[in-house]
Amino acid sequence: MSMEQENERVRKVCDLLYSASKSIRILSHVSWSARVREQFFASDAKELPIVSYPSYDPGPPVQIVAEARKYIRTSVVDAWLTRQADILEKSARMLAACGSEDFYRYAGELYGRPADVLPDESSTSLALAKQFDQAMSSFAALDLGAPSPACHLASHVAEVMQTASVEMFGDDAPEVQIVDELSANALAGPRRIRIRRAACFSDKDLRQLVHHEAYVHVATSLNGLAQKDLRILAAGHPGTTKTQEGLAVFAEFITGSIDIDRMRRLSDRILAIQMSIDGADFLQVYRFFLERVGTREQAYENARRVFRGGVLTGGAPFTKDIVYLDGLIRVHNFLRVIVSTGKAACLRLLFCGKLDIEDVPVLHELTERGLCRPPKFLPPWASDLRFLLCYLSYSSFLNSVNLTEIKAHYRDILEGIPQSQS
Repeated sequence: MSMEQENERVRKVCDLLYSASKSIRILSHVSWSARVREQFFASDAKELPIVSYPSYDPGPPVQIVAEARKYIRTSVVDAWLTRQADILEKSARMLAACGSEDFYRYAGELYGRPADVLPDESSTSLALAKQFDQAMSSFAALDLGAPSPACHLASHVAEVMQTASVEMFGDDAPEVQIVDELSANALAGPRRIRIRRAACFSDKDLRQLVHHEAYVHVATSLNGLAQKDLRILAAGHPGTTKTQEGLAVFAEFITGSIDIDRMRRLSDRILAIQMSIDGADFLQVYRFFLERVGTREQAYENARRVFRGGVLTGGAPFTKDIVYLDGLIRVHNFLRVIVSTGKAACLRLLFCGKLDIEDVPVLHELTERGLCRPPKFLPPWASDLRFLLCYLSYSSFLNSVNLTEIKAHYRDILEGIPQSQS
């Protein structure tokens, strides 16, 4: 088979997989209506919500995936294509299993679970969440200053997002819309950014949304749509979620847009997912969040994220929300390694579409073959290589420092100082 014939085969498989992905809309399928919230509070938050999901037939996308598999061979590129096929098939079957324990089984396989071990073979996202929770508890006596007030309405946020998007993407900028119902405060895609009408936003929230939703999610979506030979790179699916959300949260860090409240929210989601895995029902998780956030509306929204699609009596949650910290750890470590190994050119590959870090070697090969196009849009922090490479080089060096000896040295110096002082 000639190289052009081989490339055409890859194009065909990618086209088929992209077609299969179109009917797999996970977040919209597992969303809860406003009526569920109204009934929950009408019961004084003492009864489990009553939730139903539309039926979903996995047959059509599974059949398209089966057709794609007929053209898959045994090369490294084909191993990548097989991973995409497996993920899409599992995603379709997960949607068909909404409201059952099988939904959780598929979600765990696709997104992972809090106690899953990361590539360092020791760390877990659950451990990070617990460590941050303990750290925040030890800071309880410190005067950290008041958080920025949540004073910006959706209308103002929409204006800021529209301006930032036009500056970044020009004629390709998505439309910003204000909607009544949304699974999060904001969601971004290549054609539109949606803001939940009832949400309120702080100054920090505004910066987070611009760097997270617009400069990462919209950028990778538009870059993926430009991949005419590898159309699967335009499909956001569970196999890409860790890297996409990891990049987005890393963007919050590198731009100074994240704060304690945001990090606590991400950590609490993981703790709550583990609570549900261990048997906590919706009411118990709702009360956990109520103690954390103080408002019943936000506690409900946080608990809803954990149980959408799963079993409200406990034991089978939706595990997607572990990807923010799990993905952050993976992305940050990957970036440090590509700098320490002199392969910083791989950085731009992360933005050529919706992909997973594990896909980078294959995408490099496909770039050499002329199938994968370089990204048109890069976040400002990824474009400023002078700063980014400096930061990552320093971060990589810190990783080589013997922290045990360092802690012992400074522990002796700080021995006489109380644990927390204002």
